[in-house]
Amino acid sequence: MTKRTPTFFALILVAAVIIWLGGTSFYTVDQTEYAILETFGKPDTNLVQPGLRFKLPYPIQNVRKLSRETFSLTFGYEESQEGPDGAVLQEKDAKMITGDENIILADLEVQWQIVDPIAFLYNTEDPVKILMNATSSALRGVIGSSVVDDALTDGRTRIMNDTRDTLVSLVETYQIGVAIRNVNLQDVDLPNEQVSDAFKKVASAREERITKINQANRYRNEKINTAEGQKAALISRAEGDKVARIEQARGDVAQFNAIYSEYVTNKTITRDRLIIETLEQILPDVQIYIMQEGGGNTVNYLPLDQLKKGGEANE
Repeated sequence: MTKRTPTFFALILVAAVIIWLGGTSFYTVDQTEYAILETFGKPDTNLVQPGLRFKLPYPIQNVRKLSRETFSLTFGYEESQEGPDGAVLQEKDAKMITGDENIILADLEVQWQIVDPIAFLYNTEDPVKILMNATSSALRGVIGSSVVDDALTDGRTRIMNDTRDTLVSLVETYQIGVAIRNVNLQDVDLPNEQVSDAFKKVASAREERITKINQANRYRNEKINTAEGQKAALISRAEGDKVARIEQARGDVAQFNAIYSEYVTNKTITRDRLIIETLEQILPDVQIYIMQEGGGNTVNYLPLDQLKKGGEANE
């Protein structure tokens, strides 16, 4: 049997220390997580960057890691395979009183994310519990200022938005290092099934009322658009007639002025011409002759119809 020397035991001890140092001094940080380095329990304010890192062995230095993912917090219900739709109602948390002193059951989901890991780890002892209490306070406050009719029908969107705003304000006040990404109001219902059915009928009647109003507004808009189109067409046609009458009047005035100018120059010829044109208009089928009586037995006349035909032929 070989005798083990003190040198052998020393080598084993050194090897064990090296393995222990390697196991506790080297660590990796992933892109999907935060890492905070603690020295004697005091955190470094600078976050550790992703990659392979070295630290002094524990208990001199220690690394705490947190996920960067978005977490889901449920209030008023718990996800379970046993309940309907994969959820079990927590009636104690979900039950709350509205502003008009009615009892309802309300539950929601809060999606949150760690944005300040140092505040999340060191500002409070249990930040998730504080977030749960803040969620309860925000929802109960908004429900308490709402009437049951709004909570069960068309006021759900406002309740959800007000709850999110209130919760964001509370989280910033408590400084727990998280950010609210989304708030989803899941169910709002009455504890009594008969009353719940009555409110559902009210909600259905309101939806039908809104549908009828929308149909009436659409019909009114169609009629208004048709009337506006007819009005525009009538105005356009009237404007066209107005312009045509004005231009015709201007032409008549210009014609009258031209005749009057000729009349002033030679009243007799102009008067005879107007007489002849008037006779042609009122007696279109009568042949008109201009005759001149003189001395002797000869009568001189001017056949206007033949002259016009000759002129038209020459044209």
